[in-house]
Amino acid sequence: MLLADVVAASRDVAATSARSAKVARLAELLRAGGAEQAPVLVPWLAGEPRQRRTGIGWATLRDTPPSADEPSLHVAEVDDALETAAGLAGPGSTTSRRELVHGLLGRATADEQQFLRSLLSGELRQGALAGVMLDAVARAAEVPLGAVRRAAMLCGAAAPVAVAAMTSGTAGLAEFGLQVGRPLQPMLASTAASVAEALEKLGEASVEWKLDGIRVQVHRSGSDVGVFTRSLDDITGRVPELVAAAQALPVSTFVLDGEAIALRADGRPRPFQETGARTATLSGSVPVGLSWFVFDALHLGGADLLDLPYAQRHRALAESLPEPLRVPRIVTSSADEAEAFFRSTVAQGHEGVVAKSLEAPYDAGRRGASWLKVKPVHTLDLVVLAAEWGHGRRRGWLSNLHLGARDPLTGTFVMLGKTFKGLTDELLRWQTERFLELETSRNEWQVFVHPTLVVEIAFDGVQSSPRYPGGVALRFARVLRYRDDKRPDEADTIDTVRAFLP
Repeated sequence: MLLADVVAASRDVAATSARSAKVARLAELLRAGGAEQAPVLVPWLAGEPRQRRTGIGWATLRDTPPSADEPSLHVAEVDDALETAAGLAGPGSTTSRRELVHGLLGRATADEQQFLRSLLSGELRQGALAGVMLDAVARAAEVPLGAVRRAAMLCGAAAPVAVAAMTSGTAGLAEFGLQVGRPLQPMLASTAASVAEALEKLGEASVEWKLDGIRVQVHRSGSDVGVFTRSLDDITGRVPELVAAAQALPVSTFVLDGEAIALRADGRPRPFQETGARTATLSGSVPVGLSWFVFDALHLGGADLLDLPYAQRHRALAESLPEPLRVPRIVTSSADEAEAFFRSTVAQGHEGVVAKSLEAPYDAGRRGASWLKVKPVHTLDLVVLAAEWGHGRRRGWLSNLHLGARDPLTGTFVMLGKTFKGLTDELLRWQTERFLELETSRNEWQVFVHPTLVVEIAFDGVQSSPRYPGGVALRFARVLRYRDDKRPDEADTIDTVRAFLP
């Protein structure tokens, strides 16, 4: 298959806001490529290379050779080149990678160059995220969508599911099951404005600490332990204390969902940056210990628990894990009792609480209404679109952030305000350096950047505003942290922002 065929499909998908039209066009391309091309096409069309990390940055992509007049590149040879680039390391690797990429781009047409730049920089905005891709796989293979979604949840990736569906149909999808050692997509929580609102929706519920740590899924089979992040990255080698804790448990086979967090001696959480730094590198490099808290059991002692109600899953968890390893919680239908627990949790330095339906199965990979998180302040994960040069003591640093929410129909970002609050000197120095690396253009007082950085913003409310394209603005917005664990396509949508309007 020619790369030009993929580019044409991507352009068609981006040009329509209708989900059904996107699905139909993607399915057409998948059928044309067949199972042989699916391992490459599925991740490409969802917005990332098959290799995820290729080592190709904007410095390489910004200075590209002249484009070709006619398309000649095939999907397979582009993927081979990216695989080679991802494997380069050591002295001379930067130069070799640059030569490889420029050789590829020199054979690409202008449209193909633009597609490859967007793909490699994580900016392929065509509105074909994971959910749309799974719909397209189901249509291309003519199999039930529910079977595709469940297989993708258990597999942790869409591409192998597409291959199985297109090769063996429903029977191939049925072969995907929970496999100890292979991470599955985590269940996610929606937001409630208060614990009273959460209990009104759920009835009697488990109300649990919401820890500001790193989501970890811990697998054990005998003496083998694997630790995976929210994005399914393997961090086993970086967290020896979690591995030791898992190996010390009396049950020898399990998949447990929870959080890793750095705590002070008094039990209060350390800043999130310390937990993040600790899980990003080996323990000797960052001398901060991690604590492990578990809140769900997906598999225990040879039995899958995914489809059981949460009350049963937690009962099995409590029978297998000592209390200090379990996330503190109460089970209640009383708003007053839940509110008191919430206030106590926040007073101990934690983010808030998560209220969970006692009847819900583990709905992996989805953000439904069975888990509702409640924080003392509203927060949104937004994307930085530009920054303004600071004044006074911030002169020389890029300070005031232009914030954007994702438009789910177009995949682009809608500006809804600015903030310079909450930025420490350390953050100012870091973001100035990073923004200049991501710069697309500038004027006298601001620098525009590629929309790749996700930042968590706290705010007091949302108000209508004709000043910004989204028609809304955040009140008293301030920076909490950068979310290097989230991609731009996981940022909050403009619809989520507008839902906060009074």
